[in-house]
Amino acid sequence: MEQSAAAAAVWRLRATGGHRDRDRDRDRGHPPARDDGDGDTAGKKRGGQRRRRRLLPPPPLPEGRGAPLVLLYLLGLRALVHVSHRQLLSQLSAAGPREFSAPRARGYLDNITAIGPRTVGSPENEVLAVNYLLEQIQAIERESTDAHKISVDIQRPTGSFSIDFLGGFTSYYANITNVIVKLEPRNGAEHAVLSNCHFDSVPNTPGASDDAVSCAVMLEILNTLSKSSEPLQHAVIFLFNGAEENILQASHGFITQHEWAKSIRAFINLEAAGVGGKELVFQTGPENPWLVQAYVVAAKHPFASVVAQEIFQSGIIPADTDFRIYRDFGNVPGIDLAFIENGYIYHTEYDTSDRILTDSIQRAGDNILGVLKYLATSDKLAKSSEYRHGNVVFFDVLGLFVLAYPARVGTIMNYITAAIAFLYLSKKVLQPKTRAIHNLKKFFTAFGVTLLSWVCTLVTVLIVAAFISVIGQSLSWYTHFYVSVFLYGTAAAANLVLVHTLAKKFFLKNMNEQYLGDIFFDASLMIWSIALAVVTQMGLCSAFICMLWVAFPLLAKLMIHKEFSQKGATMKFVMMYMLGMFVPYLYMMYLSWTVFEMFTPIMGRSGSEILPDVVLAGFIVVITMILSSYFINFIYLVKSTKTTLITLTAVFVVTLILVCSGIFFPYSSDAANPKPKRVFLQHTSRRFHDVDGNVVKSDSGIWINGFDYNGISHITPHVPEINDTIRTACEEHAPFCGLPWILPVHFMFRKNWYLPAPEIFPRSPIHFKVLSKELMPWNSVRLSFEVSGPSHMSLYVRPHEGSALSTWSLGDGIPVASLGGDYFVFYSHGLQATPWHFWVELTAPEKHSDGIVSLAIAAHYFFGEDQKSPQLYALLERFPNWTFSSGWSCTYDLFVF
Repeated sequence: MEQSAAAAAVWRLRATGGHRDRDRDRDRGHPPARDDGDGDTAGKKRGGQRRRRRLLPPPPLPEGRGAPLVLLYLLGLRALVHVSHRQLLSQLSAAGPREFSAPRARGYLDNITAIGPRTVGSPENEVLAVNYLLEQIQAIERESTDAHKISVDIQRPTGSFSIDFLGGFTSYYANITNVIVKLEPRNGAEHAVLSNCHFDSVPNTPGASDDAVSCAVMLEILNTLSKSSEPLQHAVIFLFNGAEENILQASHGFITQHEWAKSIRAFINLEAAGVGGKELVFQTGPENPWLVQAYVVAAKHPFASVVAQEIFQSGIIPADTDFRIYRDFGNVPGIDLAFIENGYIYHTEYDTSDRILTDSIQRAGDNILGVLKYLATSDKLAKSSEYRHGNVVFFDVLGLFVLAYPARVGTIMNYITAAIAFLYLSKKVLQPKTRAIHNLKKFFTAFGVTLLSWVCTLVTVLIVAAFISVIGQSLSWYTHFYVSVFLYGTAAAANLVLVHTLAKKFFLKNMNEQYLGDIFFDASLMIWSIALAVVTQMGLCSAFICMLWVAFPLLAKLMIHKEFSQKGATMKFVMMYMLGMFVPYLYMMYLSWTVFEMFTPIMGRSGSEILPDVVLAGFIVVITMILSSYFINFIYLVKSTKTTLITLTAVFVVTLILVCSGIFFPYSSDAANPKPKRVFLQHTSRRFHDVDGNVVKSDSGIWINGFDYNGISHITPHVPEINDTIRTACEEHAPFCGLPWILPVHFMFRKNWYLPAPEIFPRSPIHFKVLSKELMPWNSVRLSFEVSGPSHMSLYVRPHEGSALSTWSLGDGIPVASLGGDYFVFYSHGLQATPWHFWVELTAPEKHSDGIVSLAIAAHYFFGEDQKSPQLYALLERFPNWTFSSGWSCTYDLFVF
């Protein structure tokens, strides 16, 4: 905190000092020199007073020199960023002895993934994985020291809750599994810190990174701590939860029902959105800045960003973690970490243990062990409520260390920085007073041209991206990321250069080049200062980025004006200028690389409605505008931009032609680095009943969903019968279009296909029956049901016109509608669950001959003998090897009451 305040003071003193120099000159009779923008000297005093020496940027750069220098500068920063991402992992191999043993953790990981897919309710998840964890925990307990006491509990909770994730739905779980271990001092402990992982996986995947590796890391941390001769001050609870992939059910069962949950004062959640690499701290709190401080102090290899936190919590990324459950239902603060590298194979069959580097495991183990030990020996844990208030700004610097300070300090720093910038600009533009109107006109002209260049660039590049999507070449960069840079990056850069070149040639042609370079720098500084004030006012901690883009360029400008007031210092000017920009540019390149590493794979699973090229092109344009904001002035300093424009245009045109030709295939089956297309196939049998219970319609087919915008266009040549003639029709009278959604993601996948296939007859069919119909007060009807079936079922409810779902026995009793107005309930159970009983209560009109509610139930067979029919097996075999095709069988029954 003190360091941050001191830094603000330094910026304030330097900036003020720059103004003092000019004030001193005025006091001595030297008015500040100004370029009037028409090539005339603006430094003369009326009455024949002598002129002062002008403080101008150095002479114009010769043609072709400015752009290569800028390009080399940015390439150098990019290389430095790439090294910073890789260096820490490579250094781990050469490190000396450590408390945490990655090889032993890898052994745990290999054994867990060897069990196979661990879907909730399957023997692999409920028996084999649980037994393996218990065996390892018992072995660790036998070797633990007398300083600790280890307690183990198997919890199988049943419960229900509503959540606003994916548009809102309700979850119900029965008899799912949690394996819980408490490590505490021999005399016990009143308070505890929780470490959470999940050992279940999505169907048809080994789930090495998500989340077996985290459970392996936790086992080894338990082993390490238990062998220590030093007792902990507080307990550490290790939760190996067995139902996270079922939308956070097991964590809810633990935090709301287990007796140990009451002692938890903080938690660390271990997750994955990729396979290996560095684990990113992407959520903390809420509030509780002392938790971030714990990570800052204890993590050996930090990688954290409040920017990632605000992006994730905005809902842009279609994902959630157990962090939400502990925060919302347990009122416990915590830290959320996730592996983010190589998200292309996240939740696929390629998520195997051999793809996770031992160095990644070592890095994660060192960090988490250090933070857990710190928290378990901290006095703040016992009275964490006293340290609850206030958010915190935090970010790592190239993975070397983390800067963190209270958000209120950041707010003060931001406003002071913006105020200094505004003061600098106002003094520069409004003095001398005789030229104020003229200077303002020129300044706002530069300001407007800069904004116009950004708007033109954004519109132009988005049009190109939309064109690429329309002609069927979307995601051409998915396997070849450089294609997106050559296509959209060069288009953005060329547009920016072109707009400013035209402005310089036709609109600003009579103005001095040096003055133009100066005024366009000031225009960029004004834009960033406004952005800093606005983002800070919005309460976003990410405003620190804007602060960097105001403070350092302003410092650089003041230093350059002081040191280079004479002509003939062109290269010194460029080098000093770039040195002043080094910090914001380096951090922006580092942050941009992290963002692209996270978001590019997400575009392959973002649904059929989002144009991924438009999204990525938008990101690239924004990054280009940011990185070019303080290099725009070089366009006015160089003699010509012709070479730069020709080069950028040539690269863009060639790349556009190649993309349109289809030479860049989006997906890859490369064994070392696969980037598959995701396709889900459900062999479905549907039956629709009327109000009298008669089947009015039935069909059977294989329902197909492609997870990206390309749909099945690339699959049709390999499986010709899957084409647009079999697009799924929506059953308008049925909830969720009469389709067996496993989750309420209908708004993300409006394009899907239904290939006719024989009816399926599961060996363990669903049993659904009405237990009672009761008339309730206030013209309400209560319907009670009993359902038994496979481990995963979906319930869909749509009240008819005039009716309303007022209450039910699920969640907190208040029905939560999904997008579109229908109600969705996600159900799952572990082994040996009793039949599911629930009731719904509706207000009904006097006359309802066509019923008051449509209710549908879908049964999903994710494992066992009913999982895949012969027809589904045969179809899956025909899919190309660059796809990840996950298939299962399901039934769908609609009833009207």
